[in-house]
Amino acid sequence: MKKLRSHEWFVRSDKMGFMYRSWIKNQGWPGDLFEGRPVIGICNTWSELTPCNAHFREIAEWVKKGVWEMGGFPLEFPVMSLGEVLLRPTAMLFRNLASMDVEESIRGNPLDGVVLLMGCDKTTPSLLMGAASCDLPTIGLSGGPMLSGKFHGHDLGSGTGVWQMSEKVRSGEMPAAEFFEAESCMHRSKGHCMTMGTASTMASMVEALGMSLPGNAAIPAVDARRYTLAQLTGRRIVEMVKEDLRMSKILTRKAFENAIRTNAAIGGSTNAVIHLLAIAGRIGVPLKLEDFDKLGSELPCLLNLQPSGSFLMEDFFYAGGLPAILREMGESGALERDALTVNGKTIWENVADAPCWKREVIHEFKAPFKEHAGIAVLRGNLAPDGAVIKPSAASPHLLKHRVRAEGLSRDGGGGKYATAAQGFAPRHHGYGANFGCTNERDRVWDRCAAYIAGGGGWRNHCPGENGRFCHAGRARQVADVGIRGCGVGAEENGMEGGAIARAWVVAVVRETCVVGERRSGFGFSCGKERGGGAAG
Repeated sequence: MKKLRSHEWFVRSDKMGFMYRSWIKNQGWPGDLFEGRPVIGICNTWSELTPCNAHFREIAEWVKKGVWEMGGFPLEFPVMSLGEVLLRPTAMLFRNLASMDVEESIRGNPLDGVVLLMGCDKTTPSLLMGAASCDLPTIGLSGGPMLSGKFHGHDLGSGTGVWQMSEKVRSGEMPAAEFFEAESCMHRSKGHCMTMGTASTMASMVEALGMSLPGNAAIPAVDARRYTLAQLTGRRIVEMVKEDLRMSKILTRKAFENAIRTNAAIGGSTNAVIHLLAIAGRIGVPLKLEDFDKLGSELPCLLNLQPSGSFLMEDFFYAGGLPAILREMGESGALERDALTVNGKTIWENVADAPCWKREVIHEFKAPFKEHAGIAVLRGNLAPDGAVIKPSAASPHLLKHRVRAEGLSRDGGGGKYATAAQGFAPRHHGYGANFGCTNERDRVWDRCAAYIAGGGGWRNHCPGENGRFCHAGRARQVADVGIRGCGVGAEENGMEGGAIARAWVVAVVRETCVVGERRSGFGFSCGKERGGGAAG
């Protein structure tokens, strides 16, 4: 084993060595701990303001057990914790700041290897990003999903159930008292959201990238096997230091391709796009938005799990977890089998014999849950750098739509064109759709402006044409949307306060006008880094 990085602090005989050892000995550490043991940092995002990570102190103790067993010296340190639910205006605003915290904490301290404790949405990418910039031996450990929510004899998914029940209350189908009762039924254990939102998606990405031990993604937070995995993770990081197995040896181009394909196979969050791009940038692997379309858009979804399906993460674990998905991919040519993982084995060696115990949850590649369900990339004048959509979670009635549009011409005249539509829900809540309308080839005006929602109200980009300014805060207003030059009209009645805040937009994608609806908080995830809704 080569000279350890921590030796620059602890294994020296000068006054600085005295200072480094003496001050830390105030915690009661005996002197022999500074005689060459690998120092393992446990990067902890514990916080009572981050409910998904509130059990991480307990997990850290199990990691320490494993480190001690292998002759290491574990030192736990805190970093900024990003709680998706409580942190305003959005945790995404602070992801890069948290990654800087992680990077400088690792770089500036006497650490030889690092264990990353990750859970809530943005904590996973921020820790991977910061650690990647330092490129030490590093292993990831997720906190695990909650147990399935249970309410009145039915499963209740985190996030997804909120939107459904709140609409029922608004329509009078559900009493307010039952709505409030469901609060304690939805989130009834430690752990992160148990639907395939950002937290579960990124836990799966960690495993698919090879940055965790097998099984990391789906073991429930309160299952004793989560603590076993934590202890084994502590053991393994000491071995990784001795082997000098750094992140750059794991996070290769092949690893990212596996992650992209896995995201398609599990019906993963669109937020994985911006996070994987950022992680790749930190480690120096070329990765572009187009790679997601090229590698994953035509792949099937194999996992029947909310919001794309009906089951929850607890069911996913009992059915076989991510190893069963990866095996299906590997047997069908959709996995880079020789990609290295943190346990020193290839990803295929880890999953070649992985069992599946319930095909209703994990489908076979040849008989998928949904076909051609991977994330797709769109471009247009509203999103010149790209927008991504998740077809696997779109309600079926949103996948095809026919509309009538009049007056498409360069001069704003009254030309008409036939419409033929195929569209996708922009996110996974079923709150609207994009409707593609194919127009006459010689009548496309690729510079037509669009209506967008801005500043808490509606902004008319074509003043003086056929649009009227309409604040979202004015009830029962009518937004008669018109585009100068395009003349594509759409009418929306009954805007109530700021709660609905719908915006009809028009974007030109090559020779196709794409008309979409967006509800406040749930829209496109664009190529430029930006935050999404809490259930991302």
